[in-house]
Amino acid sequence: MALLGNNSKYKWEFENIGGTTRVRIKSGEDIKHLPELDPKMWTVLSCPVKGLEIPEKSLSYMDTDGDGKLRLNDVVAVSQWLTGAVKNADLILEGKDNINLVEFNQENPVGKKLYDASVQILKNLGKAEETISIADASDKTAIFAHTCFNGDGVIAESATEDADLKALIAAIVAATGGVADRSGAQGINAESIEAFYKALADYVAWQEAVVEAPYGADTDKAIELYNALDAKVKDFFMRSKLAAFSPEGTAALDVQTSRIEAISAENLSGKGEEIGSYPLARVTGKLELDLTSAINPAWAAQVDALKAIVMTPKQKTLTEADWAEIGAKFAAYSAWKAAKAGASVEALGLDTCKAYLENNRKEELLAIIAQDLTLTEEANNIDMVEKFLYIFRDFYRLLKNFVTLHDFYNKDKSVSAIFQSGRLIIDQRECRFCMKVADAAKHNASAATSGMFLLYCDCTSPIKPAKLQIVAAVTVGEVGDLIVGKNAVYYDNEGVEWDAVITKIVENPISIAQSFWSPYRRMAKAVENLISKSAADKDSKMMADMTAKINAAPAAVPAAGADPAKPAAAQPFDIAKFAGIFAAIGMAVGMIGTALAALAKGIFALSWWQLILAFVGVLLLISGPAMIMAWLKLRRRNIAPLLNANGWAVNAASRISIPFGETLTDAAKYPKLKLKDPYAKAGLAPWKKVVITLSVLVALVGGLWLGNLLDWAGFRSPLPRFNPVEVVEETVAQSDSTAVVDTAAVVETPVTE
Repeated sequence: MALLGNNSKYKWEFENIGGTTRVRIKSGEDIKHLPELDPKMWTVLSCPVKGLEIPEKSLSYMDTDGDGKLRLNDVVAVSQWLTGAVKNADLILEGKDNINLVEFNQENPVGKKLYDASVQILKNLGKAEETISIADASDKTAIFAHTCFNGDGVIAESATEDADLKALIAAIVAATGGVADRSGAQGINAESIEAFYKALADYVAWQEAVVEAPYGADTDKAIELYNALDAKVKDFFMRSKLAAFSPEGTAALDVQTSRIEAISAENLSGKGEEIGSYPLARVTGKLELDLTSAINPAWAAQVDALKAIVMTPKQKTLTEADWAEIGAKFAAYSAWKAAKAGASVEALGLDTCKAYLENNRKEELLAIIAQDLTLTEEANNIDMVEKFLYIFRDFYRLLKNFVTLHDFYNKDKSVSAIFQSGRLIIDQRECRFCMKVADAAKHNASAATSGMFLLYCDCTSPIKPAKLQIVAAVTVGEVGDLIVGKNAVYYDNEGVEWDAVITKIVENPISIAQSFWSPYRRMAKAVENLISKSAADKDSKMMADMTAKINAAPAAVPAAGADPAKPAAAQPFDIAKFAGIFAAIGMAVGMIGTALAALAKGIFALSWWQLILAFVGVLLLISGPAMIMAWLKLRRRNIAPLLNANGWAVNAASRISIPFGETLTDAAKYPKLKLKDPYAKAGLAPWKKVVITLSVLVALVGGLWLGNLLDWAGFRSPLPRFNPVEVVEETVAQSDSTAVVDTAAVVETPVTE
């Protein structure tokens, strides 16, 4: 069919969903005009029939070309078929699994067929209602239970009143296994009738070509024994020929004593397979089997049984020619047995088979089947009612997830898209956006482009035989303990509980708050890895050194009688070397102290509001880039790559905004409670904590004051080293003199370190 037009004059309504303008399908009239909707305006161009949350039976009915995918042509064709069959297309939006018969549009050929077939179904079911449901139309056994003919080309015994034909139909069912009729009974069709009469002819012809059994009723038993012993007897004669050719090799060709000794201490009744591998009889080099001598115990019973059937009591030996002659007697009979034909009718007996052939009623049966086939269209219309009801119920839901993704963006959390398969409970969160994964490799290749934090999980259930693979999006909270191998629980839309295990994590920002701490987590992880690596290296080096010393210890012990080696003279203490080391250490400590003092002085020189601004500035400097990148990525989150990886053809971006993303994952929320941990360690009394805190603060401030680190705030240390003595002029007044004496006391100022 010609696909859609883009010159439609129909007035469509639009809505913004997922950051994209989309057509809104809100009425039956919209569905009628779907052929006029520009293909570029469809959100989805195709989707698979399998793996969605719409019954696969409904989707297979909508798949008009049966290619396993729903395409635009399929959806448009179904919309026209469905809207033409009903009077009021708005009923399609209700999603009901039943319809009142008066709603069928009998002016439409499809609607007329559906109406007539629905009337017939309700009549066959014995119902007086005027409403037909999926349950009614799906119960084929009940619909055709009381009908002799139902258009499927299968007839049961009830299709005739002739007792002989009934018996013949029963015989054909018994011989061929029969074919299920729509009524639920086992019946026959044209193919089974033809197969039955051919089997009759073949069986009679085979029986008429019978070959006389050389040993009467014991022939089949003799053939079975002969075939079982044939390889073993031929092996014996070959060994005998070799022994005659090379007598010195006779012992090697005969049963070897060493093999018997190897099992002699065990229970030999369970060693039949081992004993059976020994030669049939003792190899002596004679080209004959002595029937009077001992035979291998594993084969003796079979040799005796065969001898009783095919040999005379006087026969004492068996040559290779004798053995071949016995086999030749079976040849013609065995060939006839192998050519057996018509085995399916053998249970009837030869006389009955001949009677069915002589009184041939095949054409009468085929005529009854032809009569049944005249009702094929009527029966197909009954099947069409079931198809209509499935599509009638599920078509609008498909449209809401095909033309648009309305269900995915629905604010009602009880409504989910047809690709949302269930809920994953993990790390005190419920992830509502979960999808089944059809191809894990393809998914992994495109998952990162979605911009979402994804968990791939393998799920197993004791009540489901197959393993399930899903991908879940985490859109709220922190990374926490989300690691590969972590266990979780998954609930599908049917309520079945699955054990889930994380197999892969695709890391992307979860939220802006989570990205704020990500630089610190990365730094902490890097430090942790560095410490772990350093500790591991030191441990490895220490163990290597200890191992080397232990291995070298024996070499260091002098041999008996040898003069012990003199120990190496100890190095004299180099005071200059150690003085240099201590000087370097002191200089480094001094430089670090100076730097810290300068930093502290600079910090304390700021006012309180400047300190706050500086602190915020440092945080933004570290976390700002990560938060900006997270904000940009969160705005670009898109589910289209995940759908495309599952076989969808998504025609428009489907964004997950930050507010919408927060609705896709629910975190645990507890009420405000004041609970006491029964296992918490008993702490100090509150007043003691206050006293200790104040004491520490006082000691800290005192230390800073005495160290002259609060000089910038006007609190100079009282210690003399921080208070040099200046020249002080004094005036001394003499009681008995008018002279003034000026004295000057000069005190050396100590050098401040």
